[in-house]
Amino acid sequence: MTTASDTLKVILVDDHLIVRKGLASLLEDEPDLELVAEAANGEEAIALATQHKPDVVVLDLRLPDMSGIEVAEALQGQKILLLSSFMQEEDVRRVFDAGVLGYLAKDKSSDELLKAIREVGAGKKYMQPEISLLLAKSEWSQHLSERELEILKHIARGKANKEIGEALTLSENTIKNHVKSILSKLNAKDRTHAVTEALKRGIFHLGNNS
Repeated sequence: MTTASDTLKVILVDDHLIVRKGLASLLEDEPDLELVAEAANGEEAIALATQHKPDVVVLDLRLPDMSGIEVAEALQGQKILLLSSFMQEEDVRRVFDAGVLGYLAKDKSSDELLKAIREVGAGKKYMQPEISLLLAKSEWSQHLSERELEILKHIARGKANKEIGEALTLSENTIKNHVKSILSKLNAKDRTHAVTEALKRGIFHLGNNS
């Protein structure tokens, strides 16, 4: 028989109501898991986690007001299982840099999700094999600096080096040197290829590159 001390308190965070209710229904059938709150955005998640102090926060990577990674950074010390429809290497790296314990793709089975919740609730890291491979790949790769990422976002908007330099108060020659470094790190043959490669890896996302 499950006692109160054996029960894991869970908060669900997802902006899609149908997805959230489906997850809630799944938890209802598990005697050792108790759903204590639901949130539809990052601000709600932070407030509810502070209020309820759950054992596990099941958190969507994409939220309307902030990213799941930003929520995780705000909830340092909480045990977090992050769910995502995408598995891109830069996301994977940032997720674990933020202190998240578990990372699971949304297309996995209900049984695997429940297993992941229980593992994270026990303070263990949980990664499916595909994510472990992506994390390893991410650790091997060279990462863009904040300045390089800023410049790459300007490139994605179609700006020339001179325009980027004016926007960032840097010389055109300095921008050229940064662009060379970006191309080298991304193993890209030109500026367009660099943007395409960055999007593929999840280094930034269209519509969120300002």
